[in-house]
Amino acid sequence: MSRKAHWENVFKTKSLNEVSWYEVVPETSLSFFKASNISKSAKIIDIGGGDSFLVDHLLKLGFKDITVLDISEAALDRAKKRLKDQSKKVKWIVADVADFSPPENYDFWHDRAAFHFLTDEQSISNYVETVQKHLNKDGHLVIGAFSENGPKKCSGLEIKQYSETTMTNQFKVYFNKIRCLNIDHITPFDTNQNFVFCWFKKVI
Repeated sequence: MSRKAHWENVFKTKSLNEVSWYEVVPETSLSFFKASNISKSAKIIDIGGGDSFLVDHLLKLGFKDITVLDISEAALDRAKKRLKDQSKKVKWIVADVADFSPPENYDFWHDRAAFHFLTDEQSISNYVETVQKHLNKDGHLVIGAFSENGPKKCSGLEIKQYSETTMTNQFKVYFNKIRCLNIDHITPFDTNQNFVFCWFKKVI
């Protein structure tokens, strides 16, 4: 099964609260947006956003230029249905981030739990290069991935674990680290997943 087929199947067969990444209020992600003090007109992209509630909260906060990307069309369709007329204020892109060609540049690139699914060096390199090319100077990059104390698989797929050091090393050529933190996410099944979130600012 291809990566796309895998994720289409997940979102067609599991309900919103039957997936481990479900969270009604993505407090950690929102904290970075609030701390960055970016303009409400800043261009934001949420990588692997799927049917996450982050977009709902960003709209409530008054952000006006939001793009949500996911490999699964079914996931984005679920988010659109939930948002109803509000969905027209969002740009939706069905694409695999491993070979994504952004149609524009962004001021804030957010990724909670998509990057760690890239396990081969070519895909990781492509991702880093895409961010470097399509994030504006002084733009913000926030990535959350499973830590070295987190799961080794998610949704039946292998993932790549990160520490503050290994995450920083992936992006250090073009970005300055602002801060990293480890967060415990409690899944709907009462299991614990440890994430490392790193916040970077583009300098080149």
